[in-house]
Amino acid sequence: MKQLILTLSIILCLPIFGQKQASEIKLDRQKIKYVDKVILQSIEKNEIPGAVLCIVSSEKILYKKAYGNRQVFPKVEKMTTNTIFDLASMTKPIATATSIMLLAERGQLRLTDPVSMYIPNFDKKIQIIHLLTHLSGLPPYPPVKQVKSDMNKNQDALMQYILKCKKQSKPGKEFTYSCLNYITLQKIIETVTDNNLSDFTKKNIFDNLGMKNTMFCPDTKKLRLIAPTEMQDDNSVLRGIVHDPLARELKDGISGNAGLFSNADDMAKFAMAMLNNGALNGKRILSPLSVNVLTTVPDKYSEFGRTPGWDNSSAYSSCKGDFLSKHTYSHTGYTGTSIVIDPDTGIAIILLTNRVHPYDKSSITQLRALVSNAVAGAITK
Repeated sequence: MKQLILTLSIILCLPIFGQKQASEIKLDRQKIKYVDKVILQSIEKNEIPGAVLCIVSSEKILYKKAYGNRQVFPKVEKMTTNTIFDLASMTKPIATATSIMLLAERGQLRLTDPVSMYIPNFDKKIQIIHLLTHLSGLPPYPPVKQVKSDMNKNQDALMQYILKCKKQSKPGKEFTYSCLNYITLQKIIETVTDNNLSDFTKKNIFDNLGMKNTMFCPDTKKLRLIAPTEMQDDNSVLRGIVHDPLARELKDGISGNAGLFSNADDMAKFAMAMLNNGALNGKRILSPLSVNVLTTVPDKYSEFGRTPGWDNSSAYSSCKGDFLSKHTYSHTGYTGTSIVIDPDTGIAIILLTNRVHPYDKSSITQLRALVSNAVAGAITK
């Protein structure tokens, strides 16, 4: 009987994820130089103007460094570790999917609810889980100019387009990465909470974690710290204005698919909370069970490799490299940002760049994977 009690006590003390203790994680200071070399080579090849790298455990930042420049046009500005970046599609898991999970754990919705419960006239076969995993059949992107023109007559033209557009597949049958999925999720969040996405995420996620530089539509006081993105036709660059055309032209910068701005320190706090099963410094944003669902590929849709908000093993998962565990989840942003979280190893890799500055002409698919490989190679415990 005593042995049974002892065994049960050990089981109850185990964390949900089998990650290493943060105090055990060490980075080889010589091997980490390979990471620096990879990023500097990318700058030399003009793939990116600069970058900020942040490697974290569940307890602390293990490595943080700025490289190159945050701006090269119209004048050169050096990159700094507190630079704020347009996160682009990293908005999807960090703001939108996390908000949906919050509402689910509060009993305000189910992931298997038909979307039509919240948006009248929506396809009754499409469930919230289909939107989260990009299995709804919605096309990837709307015709922005056409929808913007239609908005002169009907402010709800974007949602009308989503309701009426031709589906590319039946729900749950094919993976199509779609910004429209997360626009629809935003509509659900705002319907259920009677708050816009910006206000809801600030109060329930960012403020709780002390993420003071994470926001939609940054205040002008933050402009000097923001990495600009693409040059426009008038030779200006976007700075503090979201790069994504859908979010910029149709959603006034507050969008479920893109629009979030943040820096390395704030992304480190979010990553640490995820590694700590939803909490940081006594503040909880999600329950451990919610984190588990949010970051695990549903058994029913295992062939597609997407969790309800994150990428695990789809064609979009190359940013995690070759050595991290099979439970690693990640997400990238079109502007050049990425976050990779390995709950088994107990480490997260945050790489922030503005590869679309001043021109949208480079790919950093390989860079992201090389950085993850070099970081993995530097882990000694």
